[in-house]
Amino acid sequence: MTEGKVMNRWLVVMGAIMVQMCLGAIYAWSVFTGALQDAGWTAAQTQVVFSVALVSYALSMVGAGFKLNTVGPRNMAILGGLILGTGYVIAGLFGGTNFWILLIFIGIVGGTGIGVGYVVPIAVGMRWFPDKKGLITGLAVAGFGLGAMLWVKLAGSMGNLIANFGLGTTFIILGITFAVFVTIGGMFMVFPPEGWLPAGYTPETSSAGGTSSVAVEFGAGEMVKTPQFWMIFFTFAFLASAGLMSIGLMQLYPMEALMANGMDRVSAMAVAGTAMAVFFSIANAAGRVVWGMISDVLGRKNSMVILAFSQGLVVMAFTYMAGTPALLYLGATLIGFNFGGGLALFPTLTADTFGTQSVGRNYPLIFLAYGAGALLGPNLGGILGGMGKFGMAFTICGILCLMGGILTMMLRAPEKKTDEAVEAEMEAA
Repeated sequence: MTEGKVMNRWLVVMGAIMVQMCLGAIYAWSVFTGALQDAGWTAAQTQVVFSVALVSYALSMVGAGFKLNTVGPRNMAILGGLILGTGYVIAGLFGGTNFWILLIFIGIVGGTGIGVGYVVPIAVGMRWFPDKKGLITGLAVAGFGLGAMLWVKLAGSMGNLIANFGLGTTFIILGITFAVFVTIGGMFMVFPPEGWLPAGYTPETSSAGGTSSVAVEFGAGEMVKTPQFWMIFFTFAFLASAGLMSIGLMQLYPMEALMANGMDRVSAMAVAGTAMAVFFSIANAAGRVVWGMISDVLGRKNSMVILAFSQGLVVMAFTYMAGTPALLYLGATLIGFNFGGGLALFPTLTADTFGTQSVGRNYPLIFLAYGAGALLGPNLGGILGGMGKFGMAFTICGILCLMGGILTMMLRAPEKKTDEAVEAEMEAA
């Protein structure tokens, strides 16, 4: 263990949550859509900006992961916050309602800032907490989700920024806030000293999906050539498809099911809205922390198998639950809990399989599966739902989750390259 004074590692957690809460701005976009439509935007235009932001976020995350060790986590986090904040401020300075300005500065620039900063708290947190990787990753990604709720409330019903100041000034206020708080949180985004370990912690040799650190790391180029990479990738894509399809239909489909069971439209809308806004959302945030903690005890592989199979069964059963309020709330809670949990388990499963030191570079490539799931699940739900076949959509996505569980059961530790080879690759990058 490295001698000398070492920063309190819980400061890293505080900084990580601060960073992630600001980066969660991407999921607060819906709070602006009403005002934009009042300004003459179509519903499709509002979704184009959101979609472009998601794509920019995913793609820039890959590039940032490859440069994390070169630029340094502190600089990378601060850079992400400044890019995000700058995008929102410039969008606000131009009035906040011009489609092309928002597409460029919130969709492309803002999305890029989120991707640049996102992987930093995950990579840094795992280095400081090799004994609690699941918990720390869960807290970080929960901060991302809770941040969206904070900005929605601040801009909308509680802070009333949009109502009191208009879109332009609201974007400027949020942009400055993001830049300041990510910079403050980013100051704590540093890797621990070389060779440092928590007191009393002894690393163990790990099998894929175990709870301990692996001493030998995979570079990204080597990782993508392994079957283990594709097993994790497709499992992530399958689970993301089911979760994102459920999000897209969580209000529309239950409304139809409730009205088919005799409930009036106004009451059905209220019940379905509660299922999404309360039960799903809270469970989504809680699942990220709880599943992370569970994985520290059971191991990442065992936890992922349980999550995938339980999600598959619940998603398939949802068509029988959606028409009864109590069962609808239960289904929304379980789907949200598992959906959020997956976002905590996949970074740690990646680290346990391919190495904690390389997770900043490797996880962004795994995360591209989330984008694949975003294309598959919602579109499948939209097409089949438009044909009145909601049950088929949920059944297909439930089967995909079960397939992900089977893939995870088959996961074994890949052969790992030597530390010297990885160091040479990093120096060459």
